Amino acid sequence: MTEPTATRVRVLIADDHAAIRAGLRLLLEAHGFDVVGEAADGAAAIGNARALRPDVVLMDVRMPGTDGIAATRAIVAESLSQVLVLTTFDLDEYVFGAVRAGAAGFLLKSTTGPALQSAVEAVARGEGALSPEVTRRLLDRFAATSEPGTEVAPEVQGLEELTAREREVLAALGEGLSNVGIGQRMHISASTAKTHVSRVLAKLGVASRMEAAVLARRAGLSR
Repeated sequence: MTEPTATRVRVLIADDHAAIRAGLRLLLEAHGFDVVGEAADGAAAIGNARALRPDVVLMDVRMPGTDGIAATRAIVAESLSQVLVLTTFDLDEYVFGAVRAGAAGFLLKSTTGPALQSAVEAVARGEGALSPEVTRRLLDRFAATSEPGTEVAPEVQGLEELTAREREVLAALGEGLSNVGIGQRMHISASTAKTHVSRVLAKLGVASRMEAAVLARRAGLSR
């Protein structure tokens, strides 16, 4: 994935409502973020991500033509950017698809300005970000049941390949901990925690921390 600059995180906003894009741009630019572009649909988001290589794409889920899930999948597959999905709670049936597509985080569109800023910064650092309102409900739902067509096995493929320490890291991901939080719990540095997280993702064959968090819940490693 692209690395954020030391002082300014570069953001691409993808939403089919011009007023929402304008509001997000004003909020982010007022707090030192560099909004490098906008897109009104998923196809434009993919094209702009290829051209602009932002640190973070703020991605709406439901857009005309190519939707946010398909756009997220393409952007993550090409390692163009981290993706932070913006959604509304009554559309959470789309969120699991976004997890599988590799989204790094999820926020409700009703989230506060400071929460949005913190989430964008966290995602730019390569960490996950979940709106508190959706964390437990979504993870618990997806840990308990398989969505049609997801083909996620209840036994969690690759779990047996994890070391004891990596299982501990996976459990922490299931609780939504950042690299700093994992480091504090395990008495290691944040950079070492990040290395462990990368190994866990590789062994499980998942694209994001959020998908690993779902699998942690499914495996019963986190509450």
